[in-house]
Amino acid sequence: MWRFVLKRLLHMIPLLLGVSLLTFLLMSLAPGNYFTALKQNPQVSPETIARLQSQFHLDKPWYVQYFFWLENVCRGNFGYSMAYKIPATSLIFQRLWNTFVLSFFAMLIAWGIAIPLGIWAAVKKDSWVDRFCSLISFVGLSISDILLSLLALWFAASTGWFPIGGAQSPVHDLMTPAQQFWDYTHHLILPALVLAAADLAGIMRQMRSNLLDTLRAEYITAARARGLGEGWVIYKHALRNAINPLLTIFGYSLAALLSGAFIVENIMAWPGLGRLTLEAFFAKDSYLVVDCVVMATALLVIGNFIADILLAWSDPRIRLK
Repeated sequence: MWRFVLKRLLHMIPLLLGVSLLTFLLMSLAPGNYFTALKQNPQVSPETIARLQSQFHLDKPWYVQYFFWLENVCRGNFGYSMAYKIPATSLIFQRLWNTFVLSFFAMLIAWGIAIPLGIWAAVKKDSWVDRFCSLISFVGLSISDILLSLLALWFAASTGWFPIGGAQSPVHDLMTPAQQFWDYTHHLILPALVLAAADLAGIMRQMRSNLLDTLRAEYITAARARGLGEGWVIYKHALRNAINPLLTIFGYSLAALLSGAFIVENIMAWPGLGRLTLEAFFAKDSYLVVDCVVMATALLVIGNFIADILLAWSDPRIRLK
């Protein structure tokens, strides 16, 4: 198992290097840089702009900039954000935490609701329960994240039940720890529900389909023939084998959550990594864009890594292979 884990970890290194190199190349193809707009400001002298460009290595070819950036990253330094005027490391990890919390709670909501509903729909096949779950799944898959985010904003504005935008209130620092926790959670609920909607629908359909296939298997028929109770047959024998394929899509589920989080964050003004990436891109803060893309890729790779570990733990044939 440890050999399997080590191989998966080593596979991450060339992937992250390739993503960072490609991002640098694409950013170099965009016209201008952060200091291009400053050249139009008469209060900033050309000498100052030239000095700043030299300081940030923006006067050198993109591949030279890349190696300067890579050297700093290997030392744990993600550079300096020219747009925000602060070290990129603290900025990225603050926004990365918000994206992680949003994706994590959306995943808990999606999987925590989808698995029981999928089991219920499979056990009550062709009943009103099954039709109701199919309706939920159809609606969740049909409505895009953009439209659902806009509907959520309209709902929050109409009812006043949820705050609009941000991760905390303006008076957050004046609150007690308990009030701060509730304030952050209150801002989190609506974006997490929006992000979980499409993932919930897909997982529920997959769970229902897997369990129905498993319940038709011969060993399930044999278990029933031995006189085992229906609940024991479903939850002891069928459910583990039905859930096993879901571990495979766990990584893809996290990928969908991260891509959806970039949309939800920008529409609902959640201060996460996706919103930071877009702001940095429009500001032509190239180093910050690369940092954000690499961090998002790292989250995605870690999600797939966890899925691989869970699948290998569940099925010994995978780690032996």
